Formats: sequence, C-alpha cells, structure tokens
Amino acid sequence: MPDAWSDKDERQYEHIRDSQLDRGSSREEAEEVAARTVNKHRRERGDTPNKTTQGTGNPNKPLGERSKDELYNRAKELGVEGRSKMSKDELVQAIRKRE
Repeated sequence: MPDAWSDKDERQYEHIRDSQLDRGSSREEAEEVAARTVNKHRRERGDTPNKTTQGTGNPNKPLGERSKDELYNRAKELGVEGRSKMSKDELVQAIRKRE
C-alpha cells in the first residue's frame, strides 16, 4: 500500500479487498478494485495533489462516460496521433477505430 495512505485508507482497502475475495474475485482483481476505490475517495477528499486521473478509466464503462483525460490516456496507449488537439467526441471515435 502506498506510504501516503492513512490508517483509515489501509483499513478501507483491506475491507474492500476481502469483500471482493469473498465474492469470488481473483486476488489481483480484488486488490485493483480496492486500490482504485481508496484512491478515488482520496481524490474526492482532496488528499492527492493531482486532481486529474492518470489512468484510462474503468474498462467496463462505455467510452462516452469516461473523462477526457481518461480517453486521452487510452488514445496515447493506442498510438493515436493528433490526440492533444482532439475533442472528447473525436477521442472516442479515434479509440473505437483502433480497438
């Protein structure tokens, strides 16, 4: 667990991880869900210096529901050129062409 997490964050992580394991998730998936959830709550509380996401968003969420930052990061992974000048809708279209 990251050093910046409080004791409360660590307890929340362990509780969510254990709940996911009880539901039949793999250990890797349970740990990812728990970490994402704790980090989301930390962002919402303002505990993290960077308010924008550095991830690509939930892969089970439709592209149109992801943030522009998440779409930009996914486009970067896919090697989409000109992504910095694209709107959110243009990013969605470019990603759909590549996936």
